[in-house]
Amino acid sequence: MDAASLRDAVEAQKRTELDRLGSSKYLIALTDADLSESTILRAVAESEYLAGETFEVLAAAESDDRAREAFEAVAEQEGEHYERVCERLGERPEPDHGGAVHGYLREREDAAARVGGALVGRPLVSLRAHTQVIGFYVNEADEAGANLFRDLKTETEAELDLGVDVLADVCERDEDLERAQATAAYVVQLAYDEYADSLTELGVNPKSVC
Repeated sequence: MDAASLRDAVEAQKRTELDRLGSSKYLIALTDADLSESTILRAVAESEYLAGETFEVLAAAESDDRAREAFEAVAEQEGEHYERVCERLGERPEPDHGGAVHGYLREREDAAARVGGALVGRPLVSLRAHTQVIGFYVNEADEAGANLFRDLKTETEAELDLGVDVLADVCERDEDLERAQATAAYVVQLAYDEYADSLTELGVNPKSVC
């Protein structure tokens, strides 16, 4: 396996979890079944805020120049995403908790694991989240809202491409790539577990995809 095939490997390994995260139940889990625009935007804004903070933490801790520059760039982009979502929402929410994914990412101690988790695993989940928010706005016949999240999705796809490129630089041995893949897959698993737990608490079966 090389860096270019790592994304495909993670998607194949976590196909079921990613398919369920990409289902229409995602917004139910995200909002505790309150599918109003304000609740969706508030949850997304909080997610973008946490992401910006996480990438700042990773950048500050990183000794590899290539990885640090990537984390700094993505931290800035996630901050811009937060601002754009807040502009649409009309307020600036900040989360009162970090969540399992961000806690895990901030504890990684080497470039391969950090890049694999933050720039492969996380965007694989985020792309599916953006797709569901786009679908919400399409159903509401709100083209401006849909276009906002189409733009965010495109930029998140670029983050994933960046992650693959950086992995090619920071992974010198097969063991590095294996660690990056394992970290990315675990990030997907953590995101899925939070999703499944939220649905279970609401009495919704997380295992069927719709």
